[in-house]
Amino acid sequence: MEGPNGTNTATRLFCGDRPSVRDGITSDRVVSVLFGTDVEAWRSGWDRTPAGPPNREAVVDASDIARSGAVASTQVVPSGGLAHTVLGRTADGERVLDAVADHLAGAPPGTVDVLIDDLTPVAARGGVDSAAAFADGLLDRFEGRTGQIAMGCSFEGSAELLSRVGGRVDTVVGADDAVAAVERLYRDDPTTFGYVRRHWAEATRGIETCDRNYPQSKQVHAVLPAPETTPRTLGATLSGLVALDALETWGDTVGPTRYDLTAYRPERTWAVGAALAARVADD
Repeated sequence: MEGPNGTNTATRLFCGDRPSVRDGITSDRVVSVLFGTDVEAWRSGWDRTPAGPPNREAVVDASDIARSGAVASTQVVPSGGLAHTVLGRTADGERVLDAVADHLAGAPPGTVDVLIDDLTPVAARGGVDSAAAFADGLLDRFEGRTGQIAMGCSFEGSAELLSRVGGRVDTVVGADDAVAAVERLYRDDPTTFGYVRRHWAEATRGIETCDRNYPQSKQVHAVLPAPETTPRTLGATLSGLVALDALETWGDTVGPTRYDLTAYRPERTWAVGAALAARVADD
């Protein structure tokens, strides 16, 4: 995406158990923000990438492992090409973004890549709105100033977080196993695909909140606060998740469809969401 400085910034969201945000990073200069990774583990991870570590890296450490302090402290290790800014887990999003801006100061546009190890710890601490606001702030402030922005979102992240951030980036990575199924549903049943695309996150929230093993769609709908769906559109979405192998129906019934929540596959549902987010980013 082109920013105010005229530089095209490639924005990517990496999904999965261990988001591979370093993939494709070849810049000599990188700013890395750590919310869930120890700095030593993060630095050693560069050795497993094809390009190896950048010549210069600034690490903004807001992880659980880092200590917290009223004032940010920065340690520079010239021999290792490292500047390590310690904020700790109590730092809010704006403080983290200000630290990123400090490390970008004076760099020509497009010469530094920015990596976020994982947004899921941000959501765990402050809620989905906090994590999504951080991602929005990152893109709003630094698109056009950086070469790439790569963010991670691990499996424990909520469906809402994946949906909201995935819709803002150029590329979503990490849903290869579900992409073919999503494309098949789009081709064979575009109406159901449309419901799943719009409402999969709400359907996921209903499934995970409902305390019945074999509910009808109206019973899943009843547990949702302020739903965007109706029982009918939620039912169509749940049927789409069945077609995508994330859920099953309970066969021993007549009348309205009952869904077998004991067979719900959260990892598959999350992969489907990532595939849908990737399709939104490509459109």
